[in-house]
Amino acid sequence: MKNGIHPKYYQATVTCSTCGNTFTVGSTKPSILVDTCSNCHSFYTGKLNLNAKAGRIEAFNKKLNKTSK
Repeated sequence: MKNGIHPKYYQATVTCSTCGNTFTVGSTKPSILVDTCSNCHSFYTGKLNLNAKAGRIEAFNKKLNKTSK
């Protein structure tokens, strides 16, 4: 391995701007700011809102029924 060609490696602190959660990871940057983390994202917390998706499907089916008649 050549000396002097690799970037400096840090134990970076990742901070979530939504919930304020912090954790450490290995990175080439000393600190990382993320918008949403696994602590507050709806997919990981199990609070996923499927109502909007169901409404879109109903609207599509309604439009499809109008055109097929």
